[in-house]
Amino acid sequence: MANLKNFESYANEIIEKFQIPGVSIGIDKYAQPFYYQGFGYRNKEEKLAVTPDTVFGIASVTKSFTCVGIMQLQEAGKLSVHDKVIKYLPEFKTPDAEKTAQITIHHFMTNSSGLPPLPSLVYANKRSFDQDPSTKDYPGLDVAESEQGPIDTHEELMEFIAGLDFDLLGPPGIHFSYSNDAFSLLGAIIERVSGQKYEEYIKEHILIPAGMHHSTFDLSDLAEYDNITMSYAKKEEDGKTVVYQAPVWWDAPAMRAAGYLKSTVHDMLRYTEIYRKKGIVHGTRILSEESVKAMTYPYIETEPGSYYGYGLTVTPDFFGYKLIEHGGNLKAIASLMSIIPDLGITGMILTNLAAVPAGPLLRAALHDTIGQEIGASHMTFQKREITEEEIKRLVGTYMSNEGAKITIGLDEGDITFFSQGEYHPIKCIGENLFDVNVKDQQEIVRFIENANGEVDRIAYHYRQFPKIKE
Repeated sequence: MANLKNFESYANEIIEKFQIPGVSIGIDKYAQPFYYQGFGYRNKEEKLAVTPDTVFGIASVTKSFTCVGIMQLQEAGKLSVHDKVIKYLPEFKTPDAEKTAQITIHHFMTNSSGLPPLPSLVYANKRSFDQDPSTKDYPGLDVAESEQGPIDTHEELMEFIAGLDFDLLGPPGIHFSYSNDAFSLLGAIIERVSGQKYEEYIKEHILIPAGMHHSTFDLSDLAEYDNITMSYAKKEEDGKTVVYQAPVWWDAPAMRAAGYLKSTVHDMLRYTEIYRKKGIVHGTRILSEESVKAMTYPYIETEPGSYYGYGLTVTPDFFGYKLIEHGGNLKAIASLMSIIPDLGITGMILTNLAAVPAGPLLRAALHDTIGQEIGASHMTFQKREITEEEIKRLVGTYMSNEGAKITIGLDEGDITFFSQGEYHPIKCIGENLFDVNVKDQQEIVRFIENANGEVDRIAYHYRQFPKIKE
């Protein structure tokens, strides 16, 4: 096993800085163990260590499993990714019937349907929220009182979306904006086409064939297995950040296809073989080579140098190699899966605290593995001077229906970026394009103009959402 001393020094600093109770990380080379490390605890209070077989939530990395399911059904001749969504979900409606009729499964899989961020996830999680006192401390989550009840089924989700008043971002296939709703409804399509519950389909066609014995949507399936992490949350108390046990696992039956699988580093590194080995996991074919190629194609740009495939992000030039990834973030979860097929490298990181830099941690380990500096970047941006007049066009508050709120200000001629209760460093790197450092994670911010040349929305954290009119 490799000894990544540079990475471990960096990791210990980050873990201490963000008070992460437990981190599990693993890297394989050509399916052989290269580096595995557990930092901290799966249960800090009982001093139970993290291992590569500790079960964590993987959050939105689940989206790639959903796309594998869709591709399997296409291989079986039961659907085509170019089929219209309403062929399988006639109840799916938005305020724009004409554009809705044009949305295909491909558009859902690439987050290019035109759906903006919607508040559905809050209500899909509502039963969990009602049982969990820590919900009030989850960053960026608006859990204000509402008459809307829980959304428990795909049918209720479609009814909820049909009753909302919102504008689509544009015709399908044009605008990238991350959509939990789209991936949840891909789960509904899997159910209607296969005749199985989504969770049962994923278990039978992916988890079992891939040998992922400690992966499940329902922890009661692992009743005899005790290597499962405790969930943690954090809050500000007397000017200090306090991390505390928050044992309720969030669940959203209508949205499991968007982010509710639980797994381990060992299991996930078996799963990554699908993308490294062109569909084969330790001798068992899960997908055709053609389907893997389709999943890892860079269909639509997410930010400079990065694209979205089917449930995966694709960076064509990561220090000269293709990098395939997906991350996730939910209560008590920050995760990232990475694959560099040309080097035979696969990696996975899982943590038990939300909104921490899991991505930079795994990236640092990958850098150490391929001989790059820990802080190196495959992308270099030049700072661009911006005038006060240019900044004034951008100033305002931008609000997402998923809870994100960003305020752009002007302070002594400089632009400011305020989110989640604090200011973050921001610099201009191009026309309407900015680089922001949010809690040791680089975020790209893009301001989008309407037909009149006015800035009316922002693209941030893979989502597009509007500027609020004062």
